[in-house]
Amino acid sequence: MSSFAAAAEAAPEALREDADARAAGAMRIDRAVPNLFVVPAFNEEANLPRLFADLESRPALFPPGSRLFIVDDGSQDDTAAIVDRYSGPLPAEVIRLGRNQGPGAAFRAGFAAALEECDGEALVVTLEADTTSDLDALPEMIRRAYTGAELVLASWVMVNVSRTRRILSEGAAKVINRILGVDAKTVSSFYRVYRASTLRAAAARYGDALIREPGFACKAELLSKLSSMSVRIEEVDVGLDTSRRVGDSKMPILRTIFHYWRLMARQRLARDPIAA
Repeated sequence: MSSFAAAAEAAPEALREDADARAAGAMRIDRAVPNLFVVPAFNEEANLPRLFADLESRPALFPPGSRLFIVDDGSQDDTAAIVDRYSGPLPAEVIRLGRNQGPGAAFRAGFAAALEECDGEALVVTLEADTTSDLDALPEMIRRAYTGAELVLASWVMVNVSRTRRILSEGAAKVINRILGVDAKTVSSFYRVYRASTLRAAAARYGDALIREPGFACKAELLSKLSSMSVRIEEVDVGLDTSRRVGDSKMPILRTIFHYWRLMARQRLARDPIAA
């Protein structure tokens, strides 16, 4: 799988077009651009069929050229096999990492595949594989991306969420907002909509250092770096109902806290913010 930097360098003409689109503010809305879904998955065999069913019931999310990339992060169950066997209407394919490397590696691989897939305007949609992302909110998130936002975040309204997860999410947002200069209520959610042009611009600036964190802190890292580029970021309130998930959360709490502090120390101590 190509790296971020290679995906950006492979399409210089698209980069120029994307720069023009960013400068213009709003995307063209006379036609639907492709939606490229990037979904990291680790041992999600129980949830993937439900995710596929949720997406199948919303065909408008898949205009021509859209793709669904399931990034199998070294699962020990039938996660990859379920995608291989899938024969429904979704344009789905699996990206195998071979061994468990964490969400950071999964997003790097998924973003590289998405940027290779499109050579112009597109939206890159990232989701949790466990069906906790409320897809009813996605049309509004996409509308925001069409009308000016370069990155749209799901701002969690938590339902049936453990006190520990709630405290971690709120605490991480407050600390990261203060230390890294990010203005967002939710910094760690997978559920986001990016313009492909924004990811290309970030890849051109940071190269393969765009996502260095291997764990769940990778989303805060990416948000911080996009924020430093003055990307227009908007948030949409979205319900997070963990009772929809089959199985436990894959987030290791203590390790994730350590990764957040490592991320903030690296960003604060770096002499050159671009190399951070």
